Amino acid sequence: MSTAQIGPPPWITRSADDAAVQHLAENLRCPKAIARLLVSRGLSDPVAARTFFTPSLDDLIDPMLMLGMDIAVARIQQAVRTNEPILIYGDYDVDGTTATVLLKTAIERIATKETPARVTYHVPHRIREGYGMQTGVLGEAAASGIRLVISVDTGIRAFAAAEEARALGMDLIVTDHHLPDGAIGIPEAVAVLNPAQENCPYPFKSLCGAAVAFKLAHALLLAATETEEQRTKLKRGLIPSFLKLVAIATIADSVPLEGENRVIAALGLKELRNPVQPGLRALMQIAQIPINRPPTATEVGFRLAPRINAAGRMDIASDVVELFLTKDPARATDLAEKLNRLNDDRRATEAKALEAIELQLAALRENLGEFPAGCIILDHPEWHRGVLGILASRVVDRTGRPAIVMTHEDGHAHGSGRSIAEFHLLEALSAVHEPVTSSDAPLFSRFGGHAHAVGFSMPSNQTQLLRERMHLYGSSKLTEEIMTPPLQCDAELLFSDLTQDFCDWLTRCEPFGISNREPVFLTRGLNLTAPIRFIKEKHICLQLQPPGETIRFSALGWSRTTDWPARCAEMALSNGSLVDVAYRLKAKTNPQFPGLELELVDLRLS
Repeated sequence: MSTAQIGPPPWITRSADDAAVQHLAENLRCPKAIARLLVSRGLSDPVAARTFFTPSLDDLIDPMLMLGMDIAVARIQQAVRTNEPILIYGDYDVDGTTATVLLKTAIERIATKETPARVTYHVPHRIREGYGMQTGVLGEAAASGIRLVISVDTGIRAFAAAEEARALGMDLIVTDHHLPDGAIGIPEAVAVLNPAQENCPYPFKSLCGAAVAFKLAHALLLAATETEEQRTKLKRGLIPSFLKLVAIATIADSVPLEGENRVIAALGLKELRNPVQPGLRALMQIAQIPINRPPTATEVGFRLAPRINAAGRMDIASDVVELFLTKDPARATDLAEKLNRLNDDRRATEAKALEAIELQLAALRENLGEFPAGCIILDHPEWHRGVLGILASRVVDRTGRPAIVMTHEDGHAHGSGRSIAEFHLLEALSAVHEPVTSSDAPLFSRFGGHAHAVGFSMPSNQTQLLRERMHLYGSSKLTEEIMTPPLQCDAELLFSDLTQDFCDWLTRCEPFGISNREPVFLTRGLNLTAPIRFIKEKHICLQLQPPGETIRFSALGWSRTTDWPARCAEMALSNGSLVDVAYRLKAKTNPQFPGLELELVDLRLS
């Protein structure tokens, strides 16, 4: 799939108060460029900056601050004391499966050896059941004797399921992080744990679903301690161990890596070094992630998470729960290999769909000369429901527009959407869902998600109406400035600034992600000192050097969002050309060729 952008965005450099930069650099004894980076991101206080660089378990927020936590803990304790069977109702992605593992493990930990907890789980099948809690599953659970159901990473809009649970005589505890329905509110349940709900005093609102489940697990484990020694043992042993899976989910779910999420991700990545649990160890090995050091957020996001998600996308996600619960190394290896095969299947399925998407995008562009100024909506009856979210992300990368990708089955359209930074996609779906006249029906059978990621189902014969309403809604929201945002450069540097010490400080700023994006730097007036080298006909490697200086860096341009060969041809670049570059600084990964290199973000003639 070609990945040419609409056009190069304007460049702007973040501003930072020079006095604050100097003060922070002196206090931290760090390069000024690092201090400027922190100040421009709102970290001018030396104490806050040190916390940023050295997050600790003490920075985790008290789980009892979450609305409903005391009631949820008490109800689960009652079930464990009376040996009452409990059902954890999960979800099929990384967030939902890891949340299931965390909560099941915690509940079993607080039970006595004489009366072990009776905890089962249900992870829905993406194709047969779809997203969310199903009343049929609750009916089967009630018939088997279940009287307490706990949802993880789902349930905040499960109004029908909550009513069904109550009618069946079951108590429901909802743990979720998705946004509640703005008009209806939250479902009626024994307790609803979601920091995004109204009147919840929990100070950090952007936890992923597994992190909310972890908060409940933490509260349960704390309540089971009686002495300071037990609390210290919990803090130093089990809680760090739990953070491994919470970090994976936090990174995979693309929540903002700031505040408590940064603490979770940073500490959890450290704990992932040399994992003991057989399933996690096997999966990291098969994903070719070294286990003699903490993985990076990029390795988790692009190697580990896709293999975990592949189970729910292509088969049954309960394999993931089993993988992370098993103590049998042989079984762990079998399951890890299965997830790897499913990920290969996912890649092949995705590649085939991307060919059709490229044709549809070309047709959209043919008459206008550019992509339509609105949300891109594509559909095809043969696209696999398990890869719709990935496809939508690819369309966003390709077009710079929010995107919805749908497939059809038995008269229903199933869709997934991804968005750009300044367009709240869930608010858009909420707006177009509402009937326009008294004779209209609501548009979606079900929908939910976040500002930047949504999912829904609807009658197939309503998809044209979706297009029309989204076009009207988007035309009032999607301005040219929103669709072509400027490239934010964190600092303008000289090549002489790019030292190993500077790179080491950058590494301390990790993990990078939303709200803590990897820094982009700008250097002007560089000579191209060798012919452009093309890699697989779509990537490029440049040799760059300031005029009159000896320092030189390689710059690699990868083709995920930019057609670099086309850009170079358009600029008529050749040996000796003078260019300005925007880039990320990288340490080379090959131990035989140590040093630093640049990852191109943008490029233009000086």
